Amino acid sequence: MLFFFVRHGDPVYNPDSLTPLGKRQAEAVAKRFALYGVDRIFSSTSQRAYETALPTAEILKKEITKLDFCNENHAWRELTVQTETGRRWCFQDKDTRKLFVSEDILNLRDEWYTHPAFKEYDFKNGIDRIREESDKLFKELGYEHIKGTGAYKVLFENNERVALFAHQGFGLAFLSSLLDIPYPRFSMHFDTTHSGMTVIEFKNEDGIAIPKVLTLSNDSHIYREGLPTNYNNYVRF
Repeated sequence: MLFFFVRHGDPVYNPDSLTPLGKRQAEAVAKRFALYGVDRIFSSTSQRAYETALPTAEILKKEITKLDFCNENHAWRELTVQTETGRRWCFQDKDTRKLFVSEDILNLRDEWYTHPAFKEYDFKNGIDRIREESDKLFKELGYEHIKGTGAYKVLFENNERVALFAHQGFGLAFLSSLLDIPYPRFSMHFDTTHSGMTVIEFKNEDGIAIPKVLTLSNDSHIYREGLPTNYNNYVRF
């Protein structure tokens, strides 16, 4: 199986939708998928993710299955911190970032959220929720997570190309769970950009699949269409 994680296009957060640029990014994603096809399409229940998936579904005449556990509103309640200027994602807050790369947090590995500095937050429930729902999704696709190993038991052969359109804040927790990389470490060193495409291969090797990231948040479809290849609209590549 090839699994494609696609972040939504350039967004308007209120009301939840895409900007004109985001819609063009979504069309670029669809043209990319049209080259080789996709068998199943999943989307967060948010409008901006659904709008990003829609051109692909229309071109390939596929249905979109909505998954509410991917909706970023849930992750926002669970994985944000309170700062002097309001709430921010924990991976964006400078004080939390310093903690995330500290020896204390790294030594806690998967139980990083037990650190006393995080006692007022709901990090554990958020990570557990995303992990449980992600494991359920992949089991339905034929891969049972062997927790803590970064490997999956192959329940049945699956040669499909499966796409999930979702979000940055949710996606960092989702991908860290999928790969069994502790969330603080993953969120400090990896990121996704608008309409960026992450491709993960699940290769059956004697009944075991070890997911391998073939490309992370790739934006070649953006480049091909002559659209700005800016990381989240502020770093020009």
